[in-house]
Amino acid sequence: MLAGNWKMNKTPYEAQQFANVLVSALVGFNSFDIYIAPTFTALDRVREIISSSNIKLAAQNMYYEDSGAFTGEISPKMLKELNVSAVIIGHSERRKIFGESDELINKKIKKAISEGLTPIFCIGETLEERQKGLTFCVLEKQVREGLYGISKEDVSKVIIAYEPVWAIGTGVVATPQQAQEAHEFVRKLLAQMYDEQTAQQITILYGGSVTPENWFGLFVKKDIDGALVGGASLKESFIELAKIMSRVII
Repeated sequence: MLAGNWKMNKTPYEAQQFANVLVSALVGFNSFDIYIAPTFTALDRVREIISSSNIKLAAQNMYYEDSGAFTGEISPKMLKELNVSAVIIGHSERRKIFGESDELINKKIKKAISEGLTPIFCIGETLEERQKGLTFCVLEKQVREGLYGISKEDVSKVIIAYEPVWAIGTGVVATPQQAQEAHEFVRKLLAQMYDEQTAQQITILYGGSVTPENWFGLFVKKDIDGALVGGASLKESFIELAKIMSRVII
């Protein structure tokens, strides 16, 4: 799976224009899933462009209620009417800047699943936490609390994205070995929480300063199933990432 998180970039018109570029360039890339997550204001225009293509639509966030007095929030029902099929939940920017807790993230994941949306559940440690040797502790807490109360049947519908906070938008990328260690830890944790078969079925993405120059070395690692891309998804380098994946996947 290759997913592009456009964050707070591209006006509706700019998003529409770039979606046209992607649709033309990614024809025939059917060996893996491709998602793009524009801003809420661009979802409808992008939906129209990609509706008959192999590219799927994702949202960057959602709330866990259907409707109500929640100023500024977007409900899953609103997203579904726009043919959104996946939603990014728990991104480090939501955690750090907007104060989202593991408990809130857990509610969002459960609601997404109940509404038939695929949660792209983000986890990752800060630089300080890594330097203190707390990486695995942080990941375990985030995974256990984020997936609390979610059944084995439902957890298979969740996509996990490991994004070390220190690598997001910094230009510093985790080494393939660092990324693999974290992915392997998460998969073993999932096996403990559920079972080995379930753990192997769950897609675990890497995110954090992914570029065409470093992506091959990461993607060939055993437990890395794809990428959640930020900056590189805003330009044609996203197409290069897809080409690299198509060459690796037989």
